[in-house]
Amino acid sequence: MRILIATTNPGKAREFRQMLGDASFAWEDLLAHPQTPAVDETGDTFRANATLKATHYARLLQTWTLADDSGLVVDALDGRPGVHSARWAQLHDAGKGDAANNALLLSQLADVPQARRTARFVCVLALADPQGVVVLTSRGTVEGRILHAPRGDNGFGYDPLFLVDELARTAAELAPADKHRVSHRGRALSRLRGLMNKNRIPSSDL
Repeated sequence: MRILIATTNPGKAREFRQMLGDASFAWEDLLAHPQTPAVDETGDTFRANATLKATHYARLLQTWTLADDSGLVVDALDGRPGVHSARWAQLHDAGKGDAANNALLLSQLADVPQARRTARFVCVLALADPQGVVVLTSRGTVEGRILHAPRGDNGFGYDPLFLVDELARTAAELAPADKHRVSHRGRALSRLRGLMNKNRIPSSDL
């Protein structure tokens, strides 16, 4: 069967392909459909945005669609940047992209001591059928804290600043297999695959 990964983020697409690379599925992402209109991510929660994306692209392209909405929740910032993680610097007129997002986050936490720099990555996945009906959702989180300076060359987004509590390394210091085992996206996807197998979804294509 064919499933669309509803993202144009090359980092996310790469991680999904690494985690989902088995012979029973054919995966493609939105980079293969450059003319497809984007959906406005107007939801107030990760689940709402994942559902918006899954239903939108499934209906337009008439295919099973897996959508992710994820981000960084920082306790000292009252849960921000949250659903705005990818556009955090842009929303503050502080540039655009990963480097600008990381620089802004560090400046916002400049006076926050290490003990209060707790945070977590959150991911919600939504799987929609070709008619745009969401049939399954799952959620994954990983706990950590924000460092005062980046460490590591792997990953993307806030990974170089996020120290994974259980491994005492940043997400950007982890090899892909280690990251997928503990990451918010890896945990959400593992739960979703379990639900798919339990419910035999999509049964007609297995």
